[in-house]
Amino acid sequence: MSRPPGPPPRERLNRERVLQGALAVADAGGIGALTIRSLARELGVKPMSVYHHVANKEEILDGIVDLVFGEIELPAPDGDWQPEMRRRARSARLVLRRHPWAIGLLESRTAPGPATLRHHDRMLGILRGAGFSLEMTAHAYALIDTFVYGFALQEAGLPFDGPDTVADVAGPIMERFAAGDYPHMVEMATEFYFRPGYDFGAEFDFGLDLVLDGLARSLPPAGA
Repeated sequence: MSRPPGPPPRERLNRERVLQGALAVADAGGIGALTIRSLARELGVKPMSVYHHVANKEEILDGIVDLVFGEIELPAPDGDWQPEMRRRARSARLVLRRHPWAIGLLESRTAPGPATLRHHDRMLGILRGAGFSLEMTAHAYALIDTFVYGFALQEAGLPFDGPDTVADVAGPIMERFAAGDYPHMVEMATEFYFRPGYDFGAEFDFGLDLVLDGLARSLPPAGA
């Protein structure tokens, strides 16, 4: 007589599985929810088993930040710098919407992984190849990422989700205003923000274009 099938074999624990589990915990509850104990629960193992693959939480943070960098599209080394920077910036924004806990951690690690280093090196190479000096390359990279990370942080903190919910959130706030108070806020809300089709997310491309166009004007003339 054949035996009833048992439970499926558990996937072997390794460093990659530990980091993917840590990513899942952070995505679900924020970086504050990520502990060795919560990670062990996510993986279905004892906490001590985690230490066979990572030394401590700092190594876990290094690893999951590197996973996030690995999800961001790299600019093509042979492409025109402005479209490639625009594509990379849009990709970074989408990745940070999936992993909002990572916004404040991307540039914080002192032991960056290979995806992180590859990302930074490619970005620097694109800017240098476009003709920016070393000084302007530093300025340009800082400015681009300040805009991208800042927008991602603001977007993550907004109390509404998408253009269709702006009026639902802002309407009750405005109802508390006394007549004549804050006239400029009322004007912007009623004449612009509440109009059909307004999407705060569209501000990203507008701002990004200003940043890239401004940087383009700092390039030396062709052939100089």
